[in-house]
Amino acid sequence: MKKAIVGKKIGMTQIFTEDGRLVPVTVIKAGPCTVVQTKTVESDGYNAVQVGFGELTEKRAEKLLSKPVQGHYKKAGVEAKRVLREFRFDDCSGYKVNDVLKVDQFVAGDKIDVTGTSKGHGFTGPVARWNQHTGPMAHGSKYHRGVGSMSANSDPSRVFKNKHMPGHYGVERTTIQNLTVVKVDAERDLLLVRGAVPGPNGGLLLVRNSVKA
Repeated sequence: MKKAIVGKKIGMTQIFTEDGRLVPVTVIKAGPCTVVQTKTVESDGYNAVQVGFGELTEKRAEKLLSKPVQGHYKKAGVEAKRVLREFRFDDCSGYKVNDVLKVDQFVAGDKIDVTGTSKGHGFTGPVARWNQHTGPMAHGSKYHRGVGSMSANSDPSRVFKNKHMPGHYGVERTTIQNLTVVKVDAERDLLLVRGAVPGPNGGLLLVRNSVKA
C-alpha cells in the first residue's frame, strides 16, 4: 500500500549516523492525519483519499472555514481540521473514514517525494531569478544586472514568449524527489529527511512514496 502524509516543516539540523557520518536533515512534523473521505472511480471518477491535518477548536473552525467545508467535516463525522488535502492512490480499499495516518508508516531508508511552496523573494531581476550572467562589472559599461538584449529589431521584431525577465520570484509549488528518510520519531510525530525541502519553517508539506524509487 502506498504511503502518504501531510506535515509541517520545523527546520533543519544535523545528526550522526551509526557509522559516524554527519548528515544534514530536515525535521518534519508529520501527522497525525484523519481520513475525511475516500473517493472511488464509481462515485468520483478516480481513486483518492482525503485527509485533514492540524487541530482546530470549534470556534476557530467557524471563523477560518467556510460553511460548505464545515458541513463536509460534519457529514463525515470528523472534527474540523486546519488543512484538507487529497492523495491519489491506485487502490483506496485499505482506508476508511476516521482512520488516522501516522508517521510510523515510514521507516528509515524509505525514498520519498516532498511537495511544498517555495520561499517568496518578491520582485527580483534576471540575475537572481534566472541565474543570468551579469554584464561587465567595469566602471565604463554602466550595465551590470540588466535583462540584456530582448530580441532583434528587424526580424522577428518582437520578444519571444518565455524570455527570462524580471518579475515575481518564488511562492511556487515545488517537489523534491527521491529524498531519504533518516529517522522516524513516532512518539513525537517527527520525520527526519536527508537534505532540504521546499518552503520556510512552518510551511505545509505533502510527503509521499517516491515515484522513481
